[in-house]
Formats: sequence, structure tokens, C-alpha cells
Amino acid sequence: GRDTSQWGYTSLILEGTGAFKFASFESGVGHAAKLFITLAELSAEACHTGTTLPAPHVRRRFPLAPPTRTLATLLLRALRTSRSSTTAAAASSAASAVSAVANATMQGLTRINSFDGPATTARKSKSLVTLSHPINIDTINEKVKEMQYAVRGAIVTKANEIEADLLANPSSYPFDKIVYCNIGNPQSVGQKPITYYRQVLALCDYPEMLQAEGIEKMFPADVRKKATDILANMKGGTGAYSESKGVAYLRQLCADGIEARDGHPASIDDLWLTDGASVACHYLMKTIIRDENDALLIPIPQYPLYSATLTLYGGTLLPYYLQEEKGWALDVEELRTQTYKARAEGKNVRALVVINPGNPTGNALALENQKDIVKFCAEEAILLVADEVYQENVYAEGKKFTSFKKVVRDMGYLSGYPLVSMQSTSKGFYGECGRRGGYMEVCGIDDKVKDELYKLSSVGLCPNLSGQIMMGLVMSPPKPGEDSHALYIQERDGILASLKRRSITLVQGLNALEGVSCQEAQGAMYAFPTVTLPPKLLAEAAADKMSPDALYCLKLLDATGIVVVPGSGFKQKEGTWHFRTTFLPAEADIADVVEKMAAFHSSFMDEYREEGTSNKKQKI
Repeated sequence: GRDTSQWGYTSLILEGTGAFKFASFESGVGHAAKLFITLAELSAEACHTGTTLPAPHVRRRFPLAPPTRTLATLLLRALRTSRSSTTAAAASSAASAVSAVANATMQGLTRINSFDGPATTARKSKSLVTLSHPINIDTINEKVKEMQYAVRGAIVTKANEIEADLLANPSSYPFDKIVYCNIGNPQSVGQKPITYYRQVLALCDYPEMLQAEGIEKMFPADVRKKATDILANMKGGTGAYSESKGVAYLRQLCADGIEARDGHPASIDDLWLTDGASVACHYLMKTIIRDENDALLIPIPQYPLYSATLTLYGGTLLPYYLQEEKGWALDVEELRTQTYKARAEGKNVRALVVINPGNPTGNALALENQKDIVKFCAEEAILLVADEVYQENVYAEGKKFTSFKKVVRDMGYLSGYPLVSMQSTSKGFYGECGRRGGYMEVCGIDDKVKDELYKLSSVGLCPNLSGQIMMGLVMSPPKPGEDSHALYIQERDGILASLKRRSITLVQGLNALEGVSCQEAQGAMYAFPTVTLPPKLLAEAAADKMSPDALYCLKLLDATGIVVVPGSGFKQKEGTWHFRTTFLPAEADIADVVEKMAAFHSSFMDEYREEGTSNKKQKI
């Protein structure tokens, strides 16, 4: 028990031959534990010596509050009336019961349902002791329990357990390591960080190095200048709080980068630096969702952050389905259909979320499609939320990234067009997930609403400084002619070219599997194949009360050590099954991943194949 935890209402009933009952006291758990121990000691002493223990004795041994003093007095009064061996034995049984309560309380248990005393002196009580803690699974926020986040779900939890067991029992599995293809976390699977970023970050964290002898041989001149400029515009360095929206100088670096990218002005007044784009999403959801009547248009399949935050803050997810057969295309008519249907049901359609390039689908929107989306939001007075964290990750021939802000401005919509754009340091070619850096650019939003957003950010004091610096560096890379530029371009282009090759290897491998179809990964870091699962597997999943694609992914993990995420975690059209896998394992390893997936899938299909059917694909 902990003194700071509070028991609400605790009832204690001890029953013996000389039955005594007492209940109704409130106490801190530590206080209660000490009381139980004291009562156990006193009742045991009375049992063995037959002495009379007056109430003052209790007060001397343990200073009790009035309610608990009454409780103790009742017990001792019952003990004083015990004269026969039978009632003495009953007192002994009671003392044992109190000791059990004390031990359970000290161990943090919340409930003891029964206690069996000596058969000759005590009868079983159906609920001898009940300790009800106010913070338990039945009393916490229901929306927290309803919220789901599949990317770190049950399959990943099991993978972590297997990984730990592999260290102790390396020969107990048919594989020697866990391969995490469940999450876009590039450096965890071997991607090297960009040198320029790490050098600037190192000097910002240890500015004394700038004065060290021979520093010019260790760090290029542009790195030293960038670190010096950042430090000159930060109060207290990376260990001090900054402004709640982020360091103004770093926001200016981001604004300059946005302007260079789009050809349109950007203001630091519209920018919030955040601990990853996820925090920006939380800020937005907290601000615009009032109750379940507020709905957001979310792409299906979707990134689970959106369904999770909508559940948490009490909004309604309004799905619009991407067209898998057309490369996961976005159909604006689908947006209209869902919007009008929701409004007819009394919903307020507040915003449209577009993930471009797509997660989990890997689609990259065409410019004409983006223009239609912008026009739709203008006509329907809907906030456009552009999740653009994969803007550097476009691989398909003839495709390139264009920000929604650029599309909006190029179409002639000026400052009054409501648009929120998000970017992150976790993706792209940099993959600095652990830095937790990101930004949110808020355009065309009322200043009073921005004040409320500022208030939200101020509750958290400020985003972390390393993430802020990293976001500023992502948006202001080395320029041609600077010392670090050549190496920066070499590292950037090398990573992106390798990602493209890995995506092709993975998608081709998946498309060779029986009953599997996978669209081209035009961008991002993922493939999202559809899998035709055999009826026997569907029946087994139903019996186990699991989603069929989750059972498939679990079997893949058990057989290969490869971790992927079931499509049901991203939502999907009813009756279809998918899984999401990254193509982030190192280029030397990706072929092995595909080979293991193929071997598993072939064996899996043979195991669940119905009589009279045959393998129609499986070319690997």
C-alpha cells in the first residue's frame, strides 16, 4: 500500500462462533494496513493471554482516527467477552483473518473474497474482506479503454516477449531475431543518420566544443556557423525551456523552408513546433471536437492516430474509402457522399484529413486530384488537414510531392482558406524518430482560435529542444557551395534510392504470393497488400474471437519473427483483409524478409487449403 493512495469505503466483516461485525471506516491505505497489523497483534495477545485490553491501550499502541478507533474498540470489546476455549478459538480465527487483511493490503491486493478459519470455530464468509481501490479498470475514463493503436498493439507486445525470450533461449524458435516491419522507425533497423544534422545537434548540446582546439578539423565551417547561430538565438541552450510555440529563430528556419518549397510566404506566427506531428494532431483534435456530433472525414485505410484521437476526445470518424483497385486513389465524389449523408444525420463535418503520401497505402496524390480536394473543402466550408510527413518519400515515376499549401495558394485562395499542415522529423530520408520533432502550420484560422491553440501548447511549457533544432535543420539543409552540401546530397539521395529499390523488391515479392495482391508503393515507407484468407482460417479466427488478418500476422510472427500490422488496425472495406509492412529493413536484408514471408505463406496456404483447390500463384 501507499499512504498517498486512498481507499474509499472499506468494509470488514469477521465472523466466528462469538460473532462480531463491524464496518464503515475510511482511511488511507497505509493507515489501514497499520491498523490491521495492530489489531492482529492485539487480538493474538488477547487470545493467548486472556488479558483484557482497554481502549487506552489501543490509543497508546497506535494513534487512531475516531472512525478507526471505534472499529478497534468494537473488536477488543468482543475479545474481552471471550472466556471459553470456543470463543478464544474464534478470536484466534479472527486474528488470523485480520493478519490476512494486513498482508493483502501491504501487497497491494484490492480484494480478498473469502477466508476459511478453523472448522470448529468459524464458518466461511462469502465476502469476508473487500478492499475497493478508487483507481481501477472500472473507474478510469471509458474513452481511454476504447482507444486502440494497432501499430503498437498485441502482436508487437508478443514480439517483444519473444525477443526477450530469444536472449535466454536462442534455440527455442525457428528464427534468430525479430524483424520489426510494423512501424516506420528507420534507424531502428539500421539506417544511418544524416551527418550534417548530427554534427549541428552535437555542438548545440555541447557548445564548449566550439572553442576546442582543432575544432575546425572536426566540424565543417557551415556546421559550426549553424550551431553558433542557433545557440545565439536560444536562451539557455538545449537544457532550458523555450517559447511554448518553439524558438522563434527555429520557427523562422521552418518558415523560410516552407517559402522556398512552395514559392509563397510563410509566417512564424502561423507555426507551432511540436514533439512530432502526433502532438499537433492532439492539439487540433482537442480544439475542434466538442462532442460526438462533430465528425472528421478520415481516409480508410487510415493511420490509427486519427481514430485513436477521435475516440479519446469524443468525436465521430466519418470514413471515406480509398480505391485500392486504382492505386488507392481518392475519389472526391466519395467525400461528397459521406459529407451529405453525415449532415443528414445531424453531424457537423468539421474537417477533412488527407495523408499525402499515404499511410498505410503508399499512394501519392496527383496534382489535379489535390485541386479537386481543395475546391471541395472551399465549397463545403470544411477545414483541410494535410498530413505531409512523408513529403520526401515519393518513388513512382512521374510523381512528385506538392504541398496542399502550394496548391491552395496557386489556385488563388488567399489567407482566409482554412488549412492545417503537419510535418515531422521522423520520416523522409532523415528518420530521426526519437528526436520527436515536428511542426504544425495553421493558416486561415481566426486569431482567437490561435490563442486557444497557444494556450494548449503552453500547458506543456514547450516542445523538446533537440526536436525543435532537428525540425529547423530539416527545413534549412546545407546550401550549394557550403562545406557540408556534397555529403548531405550524397547521403540523402543514397537513402531515397535504396528505399525505392527496397519497395520494388518487397512489392514484387508480395505479388508473387498465392491470394495476395499489392499496389505499387508510390511513396511513404509501406506496402499494404490484400490477402485472400482461406475459409478454415476465417473459422479458426472466429472461434478464437480474433480478426482473421490479426491471426495471420500472429502466425507469420511465430514462424518467421517478422512483425507486421493487421489491416484491421487501419480499418478496411468489410470482407477484405490486409496487412501493413514497411520496406525499411536494410537492403542486404530485404530479400531475406521476402523469402521468409514467401516460405511461410506457402506453408500457411497448404495447411489451410480446402480439398480440391491448388496453388495458383506463388512464383517465388
